[in-house]
Amino acid sequence: MTTIHGFADEGFGPVADAFAENFRLGTELGAACAVYHHGRLVVDLHAGVADDRTGRPWTDDTLTVGFSVTKGLMALCGHLARQRGLLDFDAPVASVWPEFAAGGKQDIAIRDLFSHRSGLMALDVDLTIDDVASWFPVIHAIEEQKPLWEPGTTFAYHALMFGWLTGEVLRRVTGLRPGPLIADYLTGPLGADAWIGLPESEASRVAYLAAPPAALSSAWVEMALALPTVVRSMTLGGAFPPLLIDDRHPSDFNSRVVQAVEVPAANGIMSARALARIYSAAVSTTDGRPKLLDDASIMDALTVRSIDNPWPGALTPPGMRFSTGFLTNGIPHRPLLSDASFGHDGASGSLGYADADHEIGFGYVNNSLAGAVDGRANRLTAALRSSMGL
Repeated sequence: MTTIHGFADEGFGPVADAFAENFRLGTELGAACAVYHHGRLVVDLHAGVADDRTGRPWTDDTLTVGFSVTKGLMALCGHLARQRGLLDFDAPVASVWPEFAAGGKQDIAIRDLFSHRSGLMALDVDLTIDDVASWFPVIHAIEEQKPLWEPGTTFAYHALMFGWLTGEVLRRVTGLRPGPLIADYLTGPLGADAWIGLPESEASRVAYLAAPPAALSSAWVEMALALPTVVRSMTLGGAFPPLLIDDRHPSDFNSRVVQAVEVPAANGIMSARALARIYSAAVSTTDGRPKLLDDASIMDALTVRSIDNPWPGALTPPGMRFSTGFLTNGIPHRPLLSDASFGHDGASGSLGYADADHEIGFGYVNNSLAGAVDGRANRLTAALRSSMGL
């Protein structure tokens, strides 16, 4: 039996039970889950091991790579920039990034970048991790790239490109790259442990990520990795391994070099408590701070912009849907708390979301990739729904 540490307030016991059940089922190594309700931390749990090679335990202080949970942080920054009068989602990208217009991209709207509709899910050029660290080689490659489809007409998941596309737009209007941006807009004001580009001082806190066992591989994953565009979207032509975790590759997501640079769609490193706190602050007064998002931003975060008839070259999971930057409720494989929920999950099964109607901030992170079919976060959300009487 794995010992569960932390607490769940009265009424939220089902979440603690579901958290323990994930370990009993054998799909967890180490994990944490946190929930804020009406701005107050009501669930804060952790258990297991942070490094299965050494047995280092997962503690109250452990951080982990959230993978695409990072996209939600970038999206929140986008909405906050809009509120500050710095960004118009419906303006052409070229209005703030003139060089972007090359290659027939002059009419792409900023909202297309945030809703995976730009046709720029992959690049034709091969890039290295040094290019990623330098930022601008990726940006110049985007400027030269032609879209894979007529922008705005359909969608497909921009697995890594989402981060540089939205990150460069936000850099142009705020003057800040993604790491300093989330520190200025989110984590600094909230005192939340989350980074894009982890400082060396925090490296010892990071959990070691375990790849999924071969038995958990799926036909869907194999089909996706047989598509050249999908592979290029995940690897940038060689900068990263296709399956993200591969100790034979010098820049997999366990490597210090990857964790230290800015990969603003995928390498956010955080705690569950920080993730829940950020999403709580988005929709609820949290520790006396007024909610971050205004009503227009919350409505935009809940308004589906991309659904049905995805681009056929990307093998999009059935029912996938995106608002301006977020997953919304209604995706068959990733149900959220209610139709007032918005957030993002990640490749490890990690998940963060806000629920505007019920003033919930939810965060769940782990260090065990469990394959394409992963019910861990879903069980926690179902338990939270039960706790809320929904």
